[in-house]
Amino acid sequence: MLQLYVDQGFLSPYAMAVFVALSEKGLPFDVRTRDLGHGEQFEPAYREQSLTSRVPTLLDGAFSLSESSAIIEYLDEAYPATVRALPAALKARARARQLQAWLRSDLLALRNERSTETVFGRQAAAPLGEAARAAADKLIAVAEAVVPADGGELFGDWCVVDAELALLLKRLTADELPPRLAAYAERQWRRPSLADWRARQIR
Repeated sequence: MLQLYVDQGFLSPYAMAVFVALSEKGLPFDVRTRDLGHGEQFEPAYREQSLTSRVPTLLDGAFSLSESSAIIEYLDEAYPATVRALPAALKARARARQLQAWLRSDLLALRNERSTETVFGRQAAAPLGEAARAAADKLIAVAEAVVPADGGELFGDWCVVDAELALLLKRLTADELPPRLAAYAERQWRRPSLADWRARQIR
């Protein structure tokens, strides 16, 4: 069985992406946690598996891999008979990777002010500062350009970028989002894979 190491609090957006991908693909996997606050990711045995001393890390038999984007691509290639986490068509897959890379590398002011603890209900969403508001406006502009008019999945069929975009949008309150984007994010949020992730969080 595949083994997935995630953070103990189930708050990492990168661990969430791999967890959701595994769930949507229907692959059986065992979840194990690392207490990042107490440095368990730096223990020698885990460091040897992870190489980067981070979560998530996936174990597939004797093979181990960290960094969520690498894991997601590996799962699509290693288990081609399952639901794809990224689109099969070349140009759609390239666009999905573009969006995924952008969501993870930009919008820092928004991510700093609205952490995943805010998204998952552990702290209140404070009003956005100027830089975070500008980042939110940029996120909304991109989301409005890529989310279909009917609010469906980005590429027709679900892909992991739907979950990652929804998580970023959820950093904003429903009042801060255009109704179409709020509805899109909420629909993604209710998928069983994401509901399972949220149910595992320590309250």
